Amino acid sequence: MRLVLTSDTHLPTRAKQLPDALLEAISGADVVVHAGDWIDEATLDLFQARARDLVAVHGNNDGPGLQRRLPETARRELAGLRFGVVHETGAAKGRETRCERRFPDLDVLVFGHSHIPWDTTTPGGLRLLNPGSPTDRRRQPYCTYMSVEAADGAIEDVTVHRLPGRS
Repeated sequence: MRLVLTSDTHLPTRAKQLPDALLEAISGADVVVHAGDWIDEATLDLFQARARDLVAVHGNNDGPGLQRRLPETARRELAGLRFGVVHETGAAKGRETRCERRFPDLDVLVFGHSHIPWDTTTPGGLRLLNPGSPTDRRRQPYCTYMSVEAADGAIEDVTVHRLPGRS
């Protein structure tokens, strides 16, 4: 199963449109995961139209319309793995311990907010993935999203895809 992970799209405040490479990846994925901070309901509509399957949450910058349409936390079994999605997990320091305590029933937690790509595994085995942002790199060298290949209860590959700056 091919998953595309993204977060913090911030349209139209950080960019006018999504990068073509991300749009192509969305169309080719089995499942798309978005970890919040859409800003614009039209972006959610675009994802729903392009993605075969969308697992998504709202973020701290999303207004009442997106909050009505999306949960704060989402859970889904994908390729035999128990996935969760949230926007915020707090500071980097202590993240693994906090997430393990908060989500003891998950195998993978996808999160956003920081715009910093993150891929770690906690001592208890919880995989933490943050795809960064496709439109706002902040202090990172690149805008990013992730793809994940998963099968039979295991992640086989995680790739951080570098994107051009704002468009």
